[in-house]
Amino acid sequence: MSTVVPRTKRARHPHDDAPDTAGDLERLASLPPGRERERLQQEIVRAWVPMAYRLAHRYRNRSESLEDLQQVAALGLVKAVDRYDPGRGCAFESYAVPTIVGELRRHFRDNLWDLHVPRRVQELRNKVRASRRELSLTLDRRSPTIAQIAEHTGLSEEDVQLGMEALESYRTLSLDSPYPHAEDAFTRADTLGDCEPGYDRVIYRESVKPRLRKLPERERRILYLRFFCDMSQSRIAAEVGISQMHVSRLISSTCQRIRREVEAETTPSATGDAARGATGARRG
Repeated sequence: MSTVVPRTKRARHPHDDAPDTAGDLERLASLPPGRERERLQQEIVRAWVPMAYRLAHRYRNRSESLEDLQQVAALGLVKAVDRYDPGRGCAFESYAVPTIVGELRRHFRDNLWDLHVPRRVQELRNKVRASRRELSLTLDRRSPTIAQIAEHTGLSEEDVQLGMEALESYRTLSLDSPYPHAEDAFTRADTLGDCEPGYDRVIYRESVKPRLRKLPERERRILYLRFFCDMSQSRIAAEVGISQMHVSRLISSTCQRIRREVEAETTPSATGDAARGATGARRG
């Protein structure tokens, strides 16, 4: 008596419920552009939309609304239907799935990064992130080192560091967000430096000092009384023994002359550097 071996139930493919549109796709490929072709294309797209939505559902936990992902997947489906060539011999879903997934990944790459990151760096980020996740399972949840990630991925340590830096580029933080482990509502903006006017004041004083030393005694005394002793022009006039109008003219002319001398000292240097750079460029 022969033994009856029960048949094992074949696991269903995720797209086993796919519609039979092989005939419509062949007909679509033979139709010229026009209204009939557009109508048939829309019917095929409607038939395959459930598959596109299932693919979009895989990416639902990536800080993007499911409705937007479904629209992107539908766009990829339209492209797949339009570009599919039945003459190549492959099933439509074998062509459509990579097309739709590629459209979804392109959407994340081009539209959802807060900072613009080159494609190569994004790919490094994905490799580093996947490697860190895999290695953490074998290292008792410890964070792997850069050298371990480099060995696991086959990347150089420089590329690993670049990918790790990109891990923080997908989403940015507001400067008003609280700083980690800080008290009293300490924000990230509180850690930033600010312009220090005192530095500019030092530069201005050091630039003016040699010009002040070269002034005649009377002009130097007038500027001292005006800007260091905060005396009015009328008091200075009485102190020096000249008219207030003369004091005003001397202050104005002296300040203008010093300013021109300071600017003349810096401008030719900048002009000379630019001229030397232009000469070097012409020679190169």
